[in-house]
This record gives sequence, structure tokens and C-alpha cells, in this order.
Amino acid sequence: MFGLEKQKKDQKSEELLFEIEKDLADPMRLRALKQKIELRVQKVKEILRGGENKEEFDQYGALLHGYTSMLKVISRYKAKK
Repeated sequence: MFGLEKQKKDQKSEELLFEIEKDLADPMRLRALKQKIELRVQKVKEILRGGENKEEFDQYGALLHGYTSMLKVISRYKAKK
């Protein structure tokens, strides 16, 4: 499944890591990613407080929930050794 069936079972395979996991393992990248997300959260909050565009209010709300969820995931992530 997903292209992994070609690997032999007795063959030692490298653990599959996502790009975000590689970034979270590096403390400098983690800090930069966290700051970037927090900055975007503040921008979305400013837009929502402005209340200029009623049609996009729900879309910005969903975006805000996504960013806060990402911050929560980042804070709970423990690097595998």
C-alpha cells in the first residue's frame, strides 16, 4: 500500500518521516516555524476584528482554527530518537 509493498519484510527499512517532523527536530527551525505561525494568527485576528468583509468571516475563522491547532500540535510534539 502507498508504494511500500515493494520493500522486503526481512530488509531493515528506514523509518518514514514527514517533512514537518524533520523541521520540528531542529530547534532553530522549530522556533522559526512557531514565530511564523504566531505572526499569521495575529494577522488573521486583526482582520477578524476589523469586520470589513462579512462573506469571508467564516473562512478566516477556519483559518484561525487551523493555525491554533498547528501550534497545539507543535507544542505537543516529542522528537523520536
